[in-house]
Amino acid sequence: MADSEQSVRHPLFPPSSISFPSHLWEAPPLLAVPANLTPRLLDHALNALHACGGARVVRQVSGACSAAFRQTAALNMTELVVRTLPSPSAAQGPGPDAYKGWLFKWTNYLKGYQRRWFVLSNGLLSYYRTQAEMAHTCRGTITLATVHIEMGDTCHFVLTSGGRSYHLKAYSEGECQRWVSALQQAKANATQMMPHSDDSGDEGPLAQPDRALIQGALKTLASKLEDLNTCNELIGKHGAALQRSLSELEDLRAASDGVDKLKTVNERATLFRITSNAMINACQDFVDLAEAHSRRWQRALQYEREQRHHLEETIEQLAKQHNSLERPSRVFLCVCLKHLSSNQTVSRGSLSSNWSQDDNVSLGFYLIITHPNRTTHEGSGCYLHRARRRRIPDKPNYSLNLWSIMKNCIGKELSKIPMPVNFNEPLSMLQRLTEDLEYSELLDRAARCDSSLEQMCLVAAFSVSSYSTTVHRTGKPFNPLLGETYELDRVEEYGYRSICEQISHHPPAAAHHVISQRGWTLWQEITIDSKFRGKYISIMPLGNIHLKFHASGNHYVWSKVTSTVHNIIVGKLWIDQSGDIIIMNHRNKDKCHLKFSPYSYFSRDVPRNVTGVVMDSEGCAHYILSGTWDDKMESAKIIESSHGSGGSEGKQKTVYQTLPPKLLWKKYPLPENAENMHYFSSLALTLNEPEDGVAPTDSRLRPDQRLMEAGLWDEANTEKQILEERQRLERRKREAQANLALEEGKTDYQPLWFDKRTDTESGESSYVYKGGYWEAKDRQDWSQCPAIF
Repeated sequence: MADSEQSVRHPLFPPSSISFPSHLWEAPPLLAVPANLTPRLLDHALNALHACGGARVVRQVSGACSAAFRQTAALNMTELVVRTLPSPSAAQGPGPDAYKGWLFKWTNYLKGYQRRWFVLSNGLLSYYRTQAEMAHTCRGTITLATVHIEMGDTCHFVLTSGGRSYHLKAYSEGECQRWVSALQQAKANATQMMPHSDDSGDEGPLAQPDRALIQGALKTLASKLEDLNTCNELIGKHGAALQRSLSELEDLRAASDGVDKLKTVNERATLFRITSNAMINACQDFVDLAEAHSRRWQRALQYEREQRHHLEETIEQLAKQHNSLERPSRVFLCVCLKHLSSNQTVSRGSLSSNWSQDDNVSLGFYLIITHPNRTTHEGSGCYLHRARRRRIPDKPNYSLNLWSIMKNCIGKELSKIPMPVNFNEPLSMLQRLTEDLEYSELLDRAARCDSSLEQMCLVAAFSVSSYSTTVHRTGKPFNPLLGETYELDRVEEYGYRSICEQISHHPPAAAHHVISQRGWTLWQEITIDSKFRGKYISIMPLGNIHLKFHASGNHYVWSKVTSTVHNIIVGKLWIDQSGDIIIMNHRNKDKCHLKFSPYSYFSRDVPRNVTGVVMDSEGCAHYILSGTWDDKMESAKIIESSHGSGGSEGKQKTVYQTLPPKLLWKKYPLPENAENMHYFSSLALTLNEPEDGVAPTDSRLRPDQRLMEAGLWDEANTEKQILEERQRLERRKREAQANLALEEGKTDYQPLWFDKRTDTESGESSYVYKGGYWEAKDRQDWSQCPAIF
C-alpha cells in the first residue's frame, strides 16, 4: 500500500478503534465542532482534545477538507476547524502559595518534636502524619489569613492563630527561610482575598452571607445544570447518528462507497467523544461548584452558631454584672435608711488626696456618716466608709525558664538564691494567713449556737473553708521580712480586727491575732516547713490554731494539713491537700476528726474529698461531716449506729444511720476575670488595697510586692533583691548583737506586738498578742516600728 493510503488511527480512540486512511486527515487532524456548544462547553471540548497537539482555532471554508464536512454540515455542524490544544496540566503547576514538605511540630513535653507532612495550599496550612494520610485523614488545618508568623531561633518559627501557637522546626536554616517566605506570601494572598471571597470555599471564616450572594450561587448552579442538559442532548443526538452510520456501514455492498461511509463514521465517533468529554468535564465542574458552595454554607451556618453562642454568653455576663451592681445598691440604700432613721447625717464624701487612680483602687461609693455621740482622735464625729476594690491589674504573661534558674543554684546556699517574682503572687504570707477569715460568718453563726456539738460542726467547716481559695493558687506568697506586719480592720463590715507579725525569719514564723465584736477570738502561731521531693513540693504548716468563744468559753484547737504542689519541673502546676485534722474542745473534750483524702488517679472517691465525724467526750459519734475542700461541707445528724463486718485488720466497721444532710458552708464564686488576677477571691483582691494610717511595716507598703501587683515584674525583681540583701545585713547585725547580749545576759530579738506565753487550758507555749497596736494606730505613733522597707 502506498504511503498516502497507509492506515492510521485517530489519537482520541484506543488501539481497538476503527482505522482509516491517512489521506482523509490534514496534519494535525481537523475536527468539526457542533454549533450549539456554548463557549464554556467549547472550552471543555478543547481540554478533552489536549492529546492531539496544536495551538490555535481557525476557520476553514474551502480546500481539500470542505468535502470531508459535507455530511456533518447536514447534521447541524458548523465549518469551524479545531486545531487541538496541548495538555493544560503541563502548563498549570501549583498555585503561587502552594508548598509542601516535612517539618517538625512540637506536640508535648513527653514526645517533643514529631515529624509531620505539611501542605500549604489556597491560604491553608494542613499537616498529616505521613504523605499517605493526605487521601483520608488531616491532623489539623491553620488558616493563614489571620495567622501571626514569628521567627524563633535557628530553624524554628511559631504560628499563632486563634489563641493557639504551633511551634515548627525545619531541617535547615535555608528550608526554614523558604517555608517562612511561602507562608508570608500565602498570608498576603489570603488577606487580599478575604474582602473578595470567591467560590473556592478556602479563604477562612466567612462573613454573614447575604441574599444576593445566595441568589448568585443558585444562578451559577442553574447555568451549570443547563450545560449538563445541553451535553446530554448532544450525546443522545450524536450517539443516534453514530449508530445509523454503523448500520449503513454494515449494509454497504459497493467498495467504492466504503471510503465516504468510513470517513463519516469516524467523524461522528469523534464528535461523540468530544461531546462525552465535555459532558464529563461539565459534571466535574458542577460537582466542584456544589461542594464549594456547600462548604461556604456550612461555614456560614457554623459562624451563625458561634455568634449565637457568643451572644448567649454576653447576655449571661451582662445579667451577672447587673445582679452584682444591683446588690450593693440595695445594701447602700438600706444603710442610708438605717442611719437616717437613727438621726444620723449622711452626706457624700470625697477621696483623700493620697488615694488616687494610680493605686488601682476601685472608688465605688464613699460616704461620710456623722454620729452625734461618736468622736475620733481628730475630734470630729465623722468617719469614712468606702467600697472595696473588685479588681487588680491583669497578670502579665511572662515566660520563665526554670532550668536557667536552677543552673544558677549550683554551689550557692539556698538562702542566698534570689528567686524571681514569677513564682510569686502579689500577697505576703501574712496576708495569706489573714485570708483564712474569708468565711468568718461561720464563726459568727457558731458563736450563737447553744449546742457545743453543733458549734463544733461549724468550726470544722471553717477549718476546711480556709483551703477553698488554694485550688487554683499555685503561686508562692512573698516571704515576710522580720518585723513585717499586716492589719485588716473589718469592724464596720464584719465586726473583726486582725493583726499579723513576722516573729522569726529562720525558720519563717508568723503570729496572728483576731478579735471579733460578734463573740469570738482567734489566734495562731504558724511556722512553715517545706521539702522538695523531685516532682513536687510539700508544705507543712507547724503550729496550732486557737479559737475561743466569749459566751460559752469553748476553746477549740487544731492544726493545718499538708499542702502539696505537683509538677514542679514538667507539666501544669496543681495543688492538693492531704492529712488529718483533729479539732479538740479543751473545755468539755468534744472532738472532731477530719480526713483530707489525697488525690489518686485510681480512686473512686470524689476529688478533694473531706470526711469527718464529731464526737463527744465519751467518744460517741453525733454528726457525720462530708464534702470537698474546694466547694462545700455538709453535716448529717446520727440517729442510730451499728457494727457491721468488713473492717480491716479484724476490726468491725461502724454503720451510721443519719438524717438528711444540712449545708454548713458553700464556697463563694470567684470574681469575674479571676483567671487573669491570680485567681484571687473577693477578699484577696482587697488585702493589698492601700490604706491610710497603717504601720510603716505593713505588707501593703512593701515595694516589690506593690510593683508586682502593678505588672512591673522586672522592677519588682530588682527591688526584691535590694530588700533581701538589706535583710541579710540586718541579720548579721542581729547575730552580732545576740552574741553580745548573751554575754551580758540579755535576750535575743523580741517581736513588737506579740509575747510568748503558755496557755492555761492547752498547756501550749506560743506567741500571743500583747496589745498596743490599735492604740498606737489611733495615736499614729509608730516610733517603735523598725524601718524594714
